[in-house]
Amino acid sequence: MKAFMDKDFLLSNETAKTLYHEYAEKMPIIDYHCHINPQEIAEDRHFDNITQVWLGGDHYKWRQMRSNGVEEAYITGDASDREKFQKWAETLQKAIGNPLYHWSHLELQKYFDCTTPLSGKTAEEIWNITNAKLTDPATSVRSIIKDSNVELICTTDDPADSLEWHKMIAEDPTCEVTVLPAWRPDKAMNLEKPDYLEYLAKLKAASGMAITSFADLKEALKNRLAFFASMGCHASDHGLNYVMYKPASEETIEAIFAKRLAGEMPTYEEELQFKTAFMVFIGREYARLGWVMQLHYGAKRDNNKLMYKKLGVDTGFDAINTYGPSAELADFLNALNETDELPKTIIYSLNPTDNAAIGTIIGCFQDSKAIGKIQQGSAWWFCDNKIGMIEQMTSLANLGLLSNFVGMLTDSRSFLSYTRHEYFRRILCDLIGTWVENGEYPNDMEALGQIVQDISYNNTKRYFGF
Repeated sequence: MKAFMDKDFLLSNETAKTLYHEYAEKMPIIDYHCHINPQEIAEDRHFDNITQVWLGGDHYKWRQMRSNGVEEAYITGDASDREKFQKWAETLQKAIGNPLYHWSHLELQKYFDCTTPLSGKTAEEIWNITNAKLTDPATSVRSIIKDSNVELICTTDDPADSLEWHKMIAEDPTCEVTVLPAWRPDKAMNLEKPDYLEYLAKLKAASGMAITSFADLKEALKNRLAFFASMGCHASDHGLNYVMYKPASEETIEAIFAKRLAGEMPTYEEELQFKTAFMVFIGREYARLGWVMQLHYGAKRDNNKLMYKKLGVDTGFDAINTYGPSAELADFLNALNETDELPKTIIYSLNPTDNAAIGTIIGCFQDSKAIGKIQQGSAWWFCDNKIGMIEQMTSLANLGLLSNFVGMLTDSRSFLSYTRHEYFRRILCDLIGTWVENGEYPNDMEALGQIVQDISYNNTKRYFGF
């Protein structure tokens, strides 16, 4: 029997162990997509206890606590931090086979030198161990980032954002990590939302430009794109229901936008037409700027309307959506490619059954302008577990070039979540090691080590141009 989560955790053969320990383990981390709050880096926040780090905003954990019958008071309510931690500990001990079990214990080992499995019985002991470390004046957000070997972080930022915290970080010589904004213009595109006109007012204020037409909206966005570029932005990120392609004339799009400005709601067909025009416009801008376009889709959000009314978005009530027409994704990419304005693009679907479709579509639009110009993104959100990662990488290897893959992201709000990169690298090394030990690839450690280091770090740095 193997020891519980020892140094060779998830490494099932000697080749995998060599690849991980000699090549992957010490590579720096570039976390090119996350939801970290830059203010907490700028102010170098100190946490009072482990609950603040682990349970504050982590809807992965909240979902599991609800599945364990925990009352909402102990999840998002007014129970004490110690009580919330106890309920999480009692839940985690039941999470056999769930990545949260592995992530939590990787974090305990890395940041707190704690190898005791967390359970209801050990909660008090681990509460004291972790809090003693967190309350040490030397332990802060920046020290956690440094200890994690993180070189660069891309946050997720709205076009109307002032980026004041990014500016503060960039001007602080004591901050050793690079923190860059990533452009997330969903609110500017989602004209079907009830608060869309309120958002346009914010964008108008940020850009200093009137927005009375779709042409005006595009000019305001160009203004903000230039500002984001001046702040070092290299990437965009789009949270889409799916990648749609319903083209319409300029006159039709202007009429739809005018209708919305007048306070009327668009039809579903009009919504798709507008979003198609928006995405084609913005994709061309990314190509002009040399940015990476990231497309996330396949989520059906806020399904529990009762809880949504109480808690709002990103509180643990989202699910996989099985609707993602690959034909429209291909047509969208083609629309940009036809005018030679297709930027480097990463495509993620929350639905693992989309792996093969994505793998074949990206092969249609590769060219010599970039190695792996069109990427299938890593298994994310509900898929960033062992099986999900293996399936995504195996599909990519079957249909494309795994060696050019840009690897893992955290997609997280927690400063302890960098162990997800370790989790990914261990799975990557075991997958490749198993192929080698099965005689499916030569035992050329120089070539294998290069592949592993490229996927862990080098490809990302080159692809984004950091």
